[in-house]
This record gives sequence, C-alpha cells and structure tokens, in this order.
Amino acid sequence: MNIFKELWKQGKLASKRNPMFDKSKTAKIWIYIGVAFWAGYLIFLGVMLGVALRGEHVYRSQLFGTLVLIPFIMVIDFLMRFPFQQTPTQEVKPYLLLPVHKQRIIDFLLIRSGLDTFNLFWFFFFIPFGCVTVVGYFGILSLISYLLCIWILILINNYWHLLCRTLMNENLVWLLLPILFYGGIISLIFIPKKFPAANILLNIGEGYLNFNLLYIIPTIGIGVLLWIICSKLMKKLVYKEINRVDDTKIKHLSEYQFLDRYGLLGEFFRLELKMLFRNRATKMSMRVIFICVIAFCGVMSFTPVYNDAFGKFFVTTYAFCAVGVTLLQRIMAFEGNYIDGLMVRKECILTLLKAKYNLATLFVILPFCLLIPAIIKAKITLLFVVSVASFCSGFVYFLLFQLAVYNTETVPLNTKIAARQSTSSMQKVITFAALLFPMGIYPIMEWACGQKIGDSILLFIGLAFILTSNIWLRNIYQRFMARRYKNMEDFRDSRNNE
Repeated sequence: MNIFKELWKQGKLASKRNPMFDKSKTAKIWIYIGVAFWAGYLIFLGVMLGVALRGEHVYRSQLFGTLVLIPFIMVIDFLMRFPFQQTPTQEVKPYLLLPVHKQRIIDFLLIRSGLDTFNLFWFFFFIPFGCVTVVGYFGILSLISYLLCIWILILINNYWHLLCRTLMNENLVWLLLPILFYGGIISLIFIPKKFPAANILLNIGEGYLNFNLLYIIPTIGIGVLLWIICSKLMKKLVYKEINRVDDTKIKHLSEYQFLDRYGLLGEFFRLELKMLFRNRATKMSMRVIFICVIAFCGVMSFTPVYNDAFGKFFVTTYAFCAVGVTLLQRIMAFEGNYIDGLMVRKECILTLLKAKYNLATLFVILPFCLLIPAIIKAKITLLFVVSVASFCSGFVYFLLFQLAVYNTETVPLNTKIAARQSTSSMQKVITFAALLFPMGIYPIMEWACGQKIGDSILLFIGLAFILTSNIWLRNIYQRFMARRYKNMEDFRDSRNNE
C-alpha cells in the first residue's frame, strides 16, 4: 500500500512539474467551462430521453436502457478514449531502473486508470435518465444498483480499450477485435425477440436493476480478468520495446519528386509525408483513424443505425475532424526532435505551418468520397457535407493550429509503448473544443434558423477561415517566434528526459 501512495504522490508532482503546467492555467478555466457545458448537455439528454420513455410500457423502457442505450454509449466511450487517454505503460519507463517490482508499478497504473474521473463523466447522463425511468418503476435501491452496474461496465470498457489499444500498437490487425466485439453486441439488438440472445440480454438488464448477484458477480469477474490480461500483456510488451533493435533497412524509398517544383513549401510537404508513412507512431495512428472513419461512413451509408439528425451530424463531423485532430493535436511536438535545425532559416516555421495546413486540408477529400453513397441515398445533402467539410477545414483547423504555439514537449517518433507522452491542459481543451464544439453549435443553429440556413452559416464560417488562412497562420508564426527561445529550451529538456 505504501508504494501505491508514493506512486500516486509522484504522479501528482509530475503533473505540477511539467513544463506545460504554468502555461495551462488559463486553459484549465476553459476546460471547466467545456466540461460544465457538456455535463449540462448530457443531463438534458438524459432527462428528455427519460421523459420520452416514461409513458411507455416498463418492458420497452428496460429494453431500450439495457439493450440499445448502453452498447452504443460504450462504443462512443471507447472512441473518445483515443485522443484523451494514454496507456499506463507509457509512464513505466522512469521506474524500470529502480529496485521496485515492475509488476506492482504496472498494477498501480492500471488501478489509477480505473479511478480516473474520466470514467465518471457518463454519470451526467445516466443519473437523470435513471431517476426518470428506473425510480418510478423499481425504486431508489434499483437506481443505485443500476448506476453501480453502469460504473462496472465503464471500467470494463476502460480496460478493454487499454487492451485493444496496446495490441493495435503492435499490429493493426488487432483493430478487428473491437470491431467484431462491438459489432456483435449491437447486432444482437436487431435480432428478433424470439431469438434466445435477446432474452438473455434482457435478463441481464433486469438482473442489474434487481441487484441479482448471479449477473453482477460475473460482470465483476470479466473486469478483473481484463485487468489481469492487461497487466501481464503490458509488462511483456514494455520489456520487448526497451530491448528492441532498430531496423535501419528501408524496403521502399519515395522521394516525392513531383514536389520539387514548389520549392521550400514542397520540401516541408515531403517532410510531412515521410513522417506520416515512415515513423511507427504517426503511421499507426493514421491507420487506426482511417479505418474508424471508413467504418463510420460505411455504417451510416448502408445501415439504418445513424438515421436520426444528430447521428448523421455526429458521423459526418467525426469523419472530417478525426484525421485533422490526429495530425495536429501534437503539432510541432514531433519537430521538437530537430527544432534547432528548423530555426536557422528565416520564416522556415511559417512555411512548415503552411505545409501542415495544406496536407491536413487534402485529407478532407477521403471522408468526402466515403460519404458520397450517403449523399446518393439522400441520407444527407451535398450542401450539408460541403458545409461540415468547410467548417472543419477552416474553423476547427484554426483552433488546432493554436497548439503550435503552446506545444513544447518533444514526442519520440518511433516509441509506442514505453515513452511517456503527457498531454497538457491546453491540448485537452483545444482538442475537446475541436471535436465537440461543432456538435454543440450546429443543433442550435438548425433549431433557430432551419437546416438549409444552418448549413449555409456553417459553410460561410468555414470559408471565412479558409480564405484568411495565410493571415492567421502568420499570426501563429509571430506568436511562436516571440517565445521561440523558451519553446526551444523546453523541447531540449523534454528530449533529455526521455
């Protein structure tokens, strides 16, 4: 227990001593505002959905709450953890040379991951939903049992995410594991009631409401089993990576000679492409996000899953924003490995920022092509898709590029497991805003002005930021140069601490 207390204390001290801590106090205020906004939004959804189901038969309320609602929220929770949660093994490296049992450190980090407040965020939805739907039929004790089981399922989802993400870092084939798992559970929802699986799932939901230990104990057992598997697997992979031998052989070499005509801009464009397709960390991230975008667009185009207005907007926004967030969340962090070389030439950083923006904008073409079947089937309109693409390429990228000024921690290019990659408050608030701000503002505009006018406003805002990109990119460059010596010092310090 003493070692757990000491490691918990050191974790807090590490956050306070991070170079980004003092710079992120203002960002923390915005984080609190953003959390309050989305907490209120989830409370509103929980109450409204509960009121809509309150007049229905108790069977339908239970069926919706246990078979439809929870699996879909688990999928959303699983996807949300990718940009906001790091695997605990990234914090093991500083302790590997100390006379401490390494398994205990990994176990502690897994326990701390389970106790993270992020795992309680969905209670802003489930508490009001349960108060409206559960209390009226089953009583307060059933509500407590219901919320306890929800918390256990979220913990299971947490450790399931850590397991899948660790395996995917080793081989992208493991991406099929969560796809098959969640796809299998969701497919059971649409199976006719006469099929035994529907009755089994319904019985599990009733067992949760009635605090039936025959259902709760096996659920806890699944969580413990996932915890043990994560612990053993992460210990094995950490040592495997630390003892790795770098492969210096290049199987395929592309110089992208067509970029020579664009001068220095082409050189930085070439540098970005090589970083994406040659370095293990960036290459794996891009592969995972592309597959997720393809899966979401395919589900919306060829299934009835996302037929509601919010579902369509969620998938479309995610498709256009996800790639940009993956590319730009750690903007300049990879360049921290060679920032001194970039600073020797005037306006070199400005050209680099322009190359990054052009590349991120080009990646918008992929989700646009993937959404063409949905446009043909009249599930979404062409104006809607163009508006969301414009808004993401303009306003959302404008937000993400602000991180170029504040990111001062070097990210290793090839380390996947053992490297500690802390996320600053500024990164969290801007990434959070980039992903969720469009989903919050568009329903308001659509409700106030109508769909066509809302789409037109979204398109106008996006085009305004796209057409003025040179202006705000130069502003970011000037702010970066105003604090260049402090940033360069922090980049060097973070490299030396690896």
